[in-house]
Amino acid sequence: MENKILRRLFLGFIHIHILHHAKKEPFFGSWMIEELQEHGYNMSPGTLYPLLHSLESAGLLEREERLVEKKIRKYYKITQVGIEVLEEARSKAYELFKEIKD
Repeated sequence: MENKILRRLFLGFIHIHILHHAKKEPFFGSWMIEELQEHGYNMSPGTLYPLLHSLESAGLLEREERLVEKKIRKYYKITQVGIEVLEEARSKAYELFKEIKD
């Protein structure tokens, strides 16, 4: 039970990470998996890609296919709606941090 609750909470943090990096520059999935691992989130492609697709379906990310080393690689970048959602999430996260930091 406790594990399930933590997983749901961390999922929100992961969404913010994804949007944050998508705003900085387009990224591809395996890079994001490594980036999230640096922050302590162990995520498989089977978990990440459905998340990316749901953010894309919600209009927060756009996908672009690029030919890299003779392979098609899917890059994700933030949309204007995604920027607005990220800014709201940042504001809420900052308020929460200020409240719980002590």
